[in-house]
Amino acid sequence: MDQPAHPTQPPQPAAPVPAAPVPYGTPDTPHVAVRGEATLEVDPEIARLTITVSARGADRRTALDDLTRRNNQVLALVKPYGEAVEKLETGAFSVTPEINPKSRHERVRAYHGRVHLTATLTDFTALGELTTRLADLDLTRVDGPWWGLRPDSPAHGRARQQAVREAVQRAREYAGALGSRLVALTEFADLEAEQGPLQPVAATRGRSAFGGPADRDAVVALDLEPQRQTVYAHVNARFTITPPEL
Repeated sequence: MDQPAHPTQPPQPAAPVPAAPVPYGTPDTPHVAVRGEATLEVDPEIARLTITVSARGADRRTALDDLTRRNNQVLALVKPYGEAVEKLETGAFSVTPEINPKSRHERVRAYHGRVHLTATLTDFTALGELTTRLADLDLTRVDGPWWGLRPDSPAHGRARQQAVREAVQRAREYAGALGSRLVALTEFADLEAEQGPLQPVAATRGRSAFGGPADRDAVVALDLEPQRQTVYAHVNARFTITPPEL
């Protein structure tokens, strides 16, 4: 026996697809796009010194022994400064043979050893004295200081907030000039919010007031003046506004 056919269901209408947001304004919903900027000058929070310890010996063992001794001298000099030194880090280490260019064979003339360290200080009164004492060590190179801010410095947040407030104020001013007012924020982009690069600064000689450790009768310390840091923030914002009264 034939089974009764099921009635065919009429096709259901497709759900309406919401219209994509218009990237530009219309006469009924005009847009205003603005850029907000902020530039702050703030005191540095940290200073970095890069320290390079070197040694040269006629054989590998002599170079290593001298390098180890000088590296220990640097560590013994820096560590007693305590909390004034936020971080002390050892970077690259190398021992390189120097080949005699006049030899027909691979004859080693000397061995060169190097250790690179980075010291980050937060107490700038200790900085000048420590810099001078490090530079007074044998075959020790000191570069810096490079002044800077911490990545989580409140200065970055203040700059971003100021850039946002400027963007909103600028949009209000444009809208007011047209006889309009702001309705809604439709787009916001953080273009850049960063501090300038850490920069070395020249120094003059003087005497430090820091009463830190000393292994010399008198230490003539560099008088280092902290270099103020520039913090930038840039944002783009787009608002809808009421139709202008033209």
